Amino acid sequence: ASSAGEIAMSSEEKVYNVVLKQAALVNKQLRSDVVVPGDLLNEAYDRCGEICAEYAKTFYLGTLLMTPERRRAIWAIYVWCRRTDELVDGPNAPHITPTALDRWEARLEDLFNGRPFDMLDAALANTVNKFPVNIQPFKDMIEGMRMDLRKSRYKNFDELYLYCYYVAGTVGLMSVPVMGIAPESLASTESVYNAALALGIANQLTNILRDVGEDAQRGRIYLPQDELAQEGLSDEDIFSGKVTDKWRNFMKKQIKRARMLFHEAEKGVKELNASSRWPVSASLMLYKQILDEIEANDYNNFTKRAYVSKAKKLIALPVAYVRSLV
Repeated sequence: ASSAGEIAMSSEEKVYNVVLKQAALVNKQLRSDVVVPGDLLNEAYDRCGEICAEYAKTFYLGTLLMTPERRRAIWAIYVWCRRTDELVDGPNAPHITPTALDRWEARLEDLFNGRPFDMLDAALANTVNKFPVNIQPFKDMIEGMRMDLRKSRYKNFDELYLYCYYVAGTVGLMSVPVMGIAPESLASTESVYNAALALGIANQLTNILRDVGEDAQRGRIYLPQDELAQEGLSDEDIFSGKVTDKWRNFMKKQIKRARMLFHEAEKGVKELNASSRWPVSASLMLYKQILDEIEANDYNNFTKRAYVSKAKKLIALPVAYVRSLV
């Protein structure tokens, strides 16, 4: 049961407590390595790399500039996140129950305690031993999947913020300990984690704005209900999929919010370890461009999918690389 104090706490405050917990781990003594034969561990990490290359090509390219140890660890985290997401979005999603997610969480705890269930788990078990990664963001991501099973509307941005943290902001908190903060950085650990959090939330808001039409087909609306009402819009307007001036005004405000979060995230990229900046910088640039594409489609995210062309991606990569060096 929630206490009165907890009810009054905003989503941002709840999430900030997780940031503090993760930031405090940076100087903590790490546990010894998980005992997995070297050949098997190398094979596990290689498989994670293959999965990352297949499903996140641009990000994978960026990881190749990182040190081998950091690169492999990021692949392991990426694969765990992808497997978790697949539980509610993959081919078996209709059969996933809260009990199945409870089992996945128990398996996560085993993994953090050095008892991996399979080869891909072994790669992550080894990673969380080598780097100061806290279990909480991983558990919170599973909580986001639970939310998807029981919730298809969000009253206000505070509710939506918490969902975006669960399913994407968590990734930033998992990744920064691996990517590392530049030795010459004068920023506080906390502020770098906050920037990573902002990037995850901005990415998820961008996904939501891009996928309005697809989500509506599944009966889902990941938009703040109170802000829709302020513009004179309702669920019916979204299901009918008509681009009106009311819809354009609503979308302009949502895009502005996402861009503000990207701006917040940019401050943290330059504080990361030099070899880790490029994949983050490239991901940030490409996601920001999705917002430009929504505008170019005259805010029609009902029947047109905003995507960044291969040509634009090829231009963005060297630009992101140069920015990561500055």
